[in-house]
Amino acid sequence: MKPVHIPVERYLSDEFAAREQAQMWPKVWQLACSVDHVAEPGDWYEHVVGNLSVLVVRGDDGELRAFQNVCRHRGSSICTGSGGGLAELRCPYHGWTWDLDGRLREVPSRRVFGVDNESYGLFPARVDTWGPLVFVDLALDGPSLAEFLAPVPDDCAWAHLDEFRCTAQATVKARCNWKTLIEGFSETYHVQGIHREMLTMADDVRGPQEIWGWHGKLQQSYGLASPRVRDVSDAQVWAGFIEVMGTRIGIPTETSPADAPAPAVPQGATMRSVIADRLRNHASTVGHDYSALDDGQVLDMSQYNLFPNVSVLVFSDMVAAVRARPGSNTGTAYMDIFNCERIPQRDAANPATARTRPLDVELPPGAESYLGLVLSQDVGNFERAQRGLHQPGLEYLSVSPTEECRVVNLHRNLERVLGITPSELTGLDQFVAAFPNVSG
Repeated sequence: MKPVHIPVERYLSDEFAAREQAQMWPKVWQLACSVDHVAEPGDWYEHVVGNLSVLVVRGDDGELRAFQNVCRHRGSSICTGSGGGLAELRCPYHGWTWDLDGRLREVPSRRVFGVDNESYGLFPARVDTWGPLVFVDLALDGPSLAEFLAPVPDDCAWAHLDEFRCTAQATVKARCNWKTLIEGFSETYHVQGIHREMLTMADDVRGPQEIWGWHGKLQQSYGLASPRVRDVSDAQVWAGFIEVMGTRIGIPTETSPADAPAPAVPQGATMRSVIADRLRNHASTVGHDYSALDDGQVLDMSQYNLFPNVSVLVFSDMVAAVRARPGSNTGTAYMDIFNCERIPQRDAANPATARTRPLDVELPPGAESYLGLVLSQDVGNFERAQRGLHQPGLEYLSVSPTEECRVVNLHRNLERVLGITPSELTGLDQFVAAFPNVSG
């Protein structure tokens, strides 16, 4: 089997970035914010991707709407950032004003313009939700969000994403192309180099992968050692799990092994099953019942790579979405992390249960440690990965069609939306042969 070659210019070329900006970002469903950002009437959130800006607004009638963030008068942006309590959408430049449903309400000195309210509404965008996440699409035609995401929601229906609430969103400015960034969350081949602490507690080799048309999936198991390391004891598996994700069972990750010694493993059980039971017990203390879930559903990660720029990590007890957005040039990007926590089922089923606006923070350089061990290691690799792409001898990346299939799928789909034909990717036949659902 030979590697798939990806032209390096896709990460460096201003022309290629301009094609993405004109032909892709305005025409695809993309993650904008969380439902918790826009839960109440008058809440708004500005989603920015490159030079595009979309306003997500909760109307007085409780409906969620999205609009291109542009005044119909002279083109000024109407809102920036996010917030709540809006009764109208007023342009700060000359005061043209719209209702929260996008209908023009007020024009100062209207008689000198001759405009009518019906003809000058805000330009709409499509908006829809999946679990705690809000997606927008500037294109008014094409597949619905449900059609676009399929079969991902059905695949993780067991996790009941509607029971999750977004508690925080963190943004990090990265010195790399947006594709360099999201590709770091599209394969586990790098675990042995970047995340060696995980090797005693995670299987980074045998996790099955799926490719479904626009999207891909990895299933990664925890509570057991990687095949890359040998003679790992139960105590080492336990210590590795505590270091990487001990908070999932109520033990702070900075706890030393001496303060959290490995529990005994009963005959016929494994350390993996012991950790799964610990997680079930810890979850029960905050109102969750995981008794119907098997050990894999309790412990493991389902990672969904959604075209073009999102990786959604689904666990029994948490959901995280990592989003990559282009920055001011091909060598800068933004990484946004949405952290979502499950609330008790009785609260999720009660419409009166209040949502809380997430904490939004932009981390300054050097503060990546607040993201936790694994994510901070990923951030530390971005600039190094991008810097190497500028070397004159490197014309293409050599990517495994199977191990790094989700990276290949990103570029295959980029070619689909940008109309690149014939394909610039060599070795695609091996990729297609390995994943029979690739056209799904």
